[in-house]
Amino acid sequence: MLYETADDWHRAERKRVLLFGMSGLGKTHIASMLRETGGWYHYSIDYRIGTRYMGEYIVDNFKREAMRVPFLRDLLMSDSIFIGSNLSFHNLTPLSTYLGKPGDPEKGGLPFGEYMERQEQHRVGEISALLDTGHFIHRALGIYGYDHFVCDSGGSICEVVDPSDPHDPVMNALSEATLMVWIKGSDAHTDELIRRFDRAPKPMYYQPDFLIRAWADYLEETVLPEDKVDPDAFVRWTYARALAHRQPRYQAMADNWGVTVTAEQVARLQDTDGFDALIASALERR
Repeated sequence: MLYETADDWHRAERKRVLLFGMSGLGKTHIASMLRETGGWYHYSIDYRIGTRYMGEYIVDNFKREAMRVPFLRDLLMSDSIFIGSNLSFHNLTPLSTYLGKPGDPEKGGLPFGEYMERQEQHRVGEISALLDTGHFIHRALGIYGYDHFVCDSGGSICEVVDPSDPHDPVMNALSEATLMVWIKGSDAHTDELIRRFDRAPKPMYYQPDFLIRAWADYLEETVLPEDKVDPDAFVRWTYARALAHRQPRYQAMADNWGVTVTAEQVARLQDTDGFDALIASALERR
């Protein structure tokens, strides 16, 4: 690992970490806290995916919808209006909206084939954004003078790597450039994440084999044709299964490539001194 001991971490002139775990457990909270100190560069994987790698897909989708409205169509065709995505670190809605949900088109659902195409676009974009981490470390230092770097990864990172493969190219690149830190949630956190998702189900990226099995099982269980599936009902049904599917993959990432902290510890953080102490203790336990 980049830092083998707590002493290595404390003595490092340049600290570089990658945070991973389920969305909602504190990755962006830590990254924002560190960025606001003025000494840390914050690299968001989801933001990079939504701007560099899927930005054109997202905006083209907006334009397709606008072209259905005669008033907007005329303005677009005459270059009289501009349509863009206002995606930010704290507002990833344009990306998740483009990913979509499969099912009944009358309820905003996509045909399953088109949905899978968008999932594949996200997979390719996420791998590329993760591999850009080293580039942004050098960019943050060379252009802006940031010694410290935090990568805020998406919840689906475990779906695009093989943490049990010592030759996995993405895991090797990330571990050489950063200390990988898993924010591990408890059973209570999992229950709360499920309740939160039930209130506002949102599109997510899933590993293709997992998603195909989930779709087939759901159709069999509900005895519904594909175009009659309630998109929100399907993603609600899938979410708890996705959490269970991801947990051992996160665990393998931490065991083989990084360290573990808990969501409770993260929630108590108030400053960089606390963060430094938390990482040092995680290295001591490893």
